[in-house]
Amino acid sequence: MSVGHAPRTADEWRGYLVEYGGVYVRTANEYVHPRLTTEQIESHWLGSEPADEQTVAATEHRLGIRFPPSLRAFLSVTDGWQGVGGWIDEVSPCAEIDWLRNTGIGEDLIDLYTEAEQEDNEPDELLALFRRALLITSGDEDLWLLDPATIHPDGEWTAYEFAPKYGEAEEHPSFAEMFHASKELMIRIAEDED
Repeated sequence: MSVGHAPRTADEWRGYLVEYGGVYVRTANEYVHPRLTTEQIESHWLGSEPADEQTVAATEHRLGIRFPPSLRAFLSVTDGWQGVGGWIDEVSPCAEIDWLRNTGIGEDLIDLYTEAEQEDNEPDELLALFRRALLITSGDEDLWLLDPATIHPDGEWTAYEFAPKYGEAEEHPSFAEMFHASKELMIRIAEDED
């Protein structure tokens, strides 16, 4: 099943992730391609086993929240995803999803932006986001964050891709929309290189 929009249901995620994996494999550069296994290249599947309802519920209990619907649907298909377009290494499995403030990168960002806020003597919106956001990716470059302060009528949380290198956060209406934007970015970059 071809999904030309951001996936919403578990069934849509299943088909979408195989398409996404195909784009990822096809556009992998000389640094990424060697990290792919033969099975990943052939199947276009860069995920793992689904997270069962107990695992998702236990993670939500640990964090004190209920995940937005698109993330819950994603996790019911795969507990994490290893190949993400752009400058994201992977979507974390349930066991690694945490509040940004509880992570090393989060502590560093909060310290850095607290200093800047004190120097400027003005509230910093990014600092406020860092203190409340859920980090759902791992890696060395950009971060994917979900903001529990902005829950839409459909239950989705506003999502942000934050690039520490530039100090910029790109806003998306949901996790699924952010994931879809990364697919579109992979395609654009590949087209620009041709």
